[in-house]
Amino acid sequence: MGCCSWSAWFHLGFSRAPLFLTMIIVLTYFVYCLTGYCETMPSPIAGSSPHQQQAAGEPGRARSGKPVQYQSALPALSTGQGQAVTAAANISVFNSFGTQKFPQAVIIGVKKGGTRALLEFLRIHPDVRAVGAEPHFFDRNYERGLNWYRNLMPRTLEGQITMEKTPSYFVTKEAPKRIFSMSKETKLIVVVRNPVTRAISDYTQTLSKNPGVPNFQMLTFKNMSTGLIDTSWSAIRIGIYAKHLENWLQYFPLSKILFVSGERLVTDPAGEMGRVQDFLGLKRVITDKHFYFNETKGFPCLKKPEGSSRPRCLGKSKGRTHPKIDVDVVLRLKDFYRPFNLKFYQMTGHDFGWE
Repeated sequence: MGCCSWSAWFHLGFSRAPLFLTMIIVLTYFVYCLTGYCETMPSPIAGSSPHQQQAAGEPGRARSGKPVQYQSALPALSTGQGQAVTAAANISVFNSFGTQKFPQAVIIGVKKGGTRALLEFLRIHPDVRAVGAEPHFFDRNYERGLNWYRNLMPRTLEGQITMEKTPSYFVTKEAPKRIFSMSKETKLIVVVRNPVTRAISDYTQTLSKNPGVPNFQMLTFKNMSTGLIDTSWSAIRIGIYAKHLENWLQYFPLSKILFVSGERLVTDPAGEMGRVQDFLGLKRVITDKHFYFNETKGFPCLKKPEGSSRPRCLGKSKGRTHPKIDVDVVLRLKDFYRPFNLKFYQMTGHDFGWE
């Protein structure tokens, strides 16, 4: 009887051996990954299509509405540098050691000034991780709380900086105080552009979405005969930069704010990006070799990185052809903005050459 019982247990244990072996393998795999060795796996992004690479370059949202983190875009570097940067980027994707932090730098404005171009250029840098979509936390979603905001941020490793851009912050009265409350050390970037050209570009975007809007002249003036400008129209109001800057200087010194020329971002992107990298305390990785001028679009595009089949340009919504505006309307707008521009030059210590 004892012999039969021992034999039954032996056969039962033998039949379960494959199950036990499988469990041991699975547990070994988990231990292997938790110790960090899984991070050496090759990135699935390498060798992907340009569409996939573009998606991989910017954090977005899954269908569930939750933030999704992706690998940042990599610059076209030498073979040795490229391998080192790729390895670092792979770690940020696959491991769980990166942390979500509040942004150390925020692009706060201005709308239609060139903020999207600036963010896309910055994303080339291996030490910059940025949110792709505009969070609108400090103007529209503040009631959701800082934890909600931080959870939108991509994970970063030591030495990397977190960034976001929401151009409407610059003209939001509450934004300076709210950002200061988050961190008084936050670096702010403002991309500015000739306010007349900016207003026309703003109107062009509106017109593309709603072809039935009144013409530019009707929206610009309260009374055309008297030439009274309607500053309640956002396209006009945004361009009064000096007025908005006064609000920010109540909380942040000029040393914490960098003013980027939207015009120079087009004519000399490498030079302007050099200023931006210096301001952020980054090594000057983004240089002339990363840009070429697209004659069709009328602004610079990024040269294709290694492994990509074509250059990266901004989307179709960028570089729209502006409607023809009456010369007299343009001249009146220039006269209107002139005193505000001169005050802005004085406040920033920089002449942007719009006069």
